[in-house]
Amino acid sequence: MRVLVVGANGQIGQKVVKLIQESEEHSPVAMVRKNEQKESLEKEGIDAVLANLEDSVDELAKVLQGVDGVIFTAGSGGSTGADKTLLIDLDGAIKMMEASEQAGVERFVLISAIGADKRENWSEEIKSYYVAKYYADKALEQSKLNYTIIRPGALINEPGTGNVWAGTDFEYGKIPREDVARTVVASLTAEPTYRKAFNLISGDTKIDAAVKNL
Repeated sequence: MRVLVVGANGQIGQKVVKLIQESEEHSPVAMVRKNEQKESLEKEGIDAVLANLEDSVDELAKVLQGVDGVIFTAGSGGSTGADKTLLIDLDGAIKMMEASEQAGVERFVLISAIGADKRENWSEEIKSYYVAKYYADKALEQSKLNYTIIRPGALINEPGTGNVWAGTDFEYGKIPREDVARTVVASLTAEPTYRKAFNLISGDTKIDAAVKNL
């Protein structure tokens, strides 16, 4: 599967691109915003395209030509305001969904956030972030795309263990970004994850087994 990674320069996105590049099953296309990022990736033998989530749906559909699936890892980041969060995490995600439908790409994996589907758990400090994730998730669930929504817990930069807990019950916890990336890639062709949303935190089940048991 040829997979477009949106947000390929982000912390999780970089790990996803590397994992896909190392896999025998898939090949990555890294979507980045800056030419120097594109050139750096190409030097590593990774296909890369320049695009911005604030571009039009028609423009985004162009970078999806020849692509079989999308992994959306992009985010506005913690240092931006609510306006940018809504433009990237919400509208950017929805535009990429619309572009995928327009380009005939069916598979779409979205990284959301644990608790995004439960308004009563939203933190006031980052409420706009949860709002964006909530409605992006809803839009994907209502689309024609073969989606998977992964809602990881608090993200940490410790080395991954390869062991997770994945399920629909709400259990708050932490998870290394490396294990999120591994779960995302494992979900690409795992049929039990199709048209499903699930929470993800560190646990005691191997990632491949966890996604197959959903």
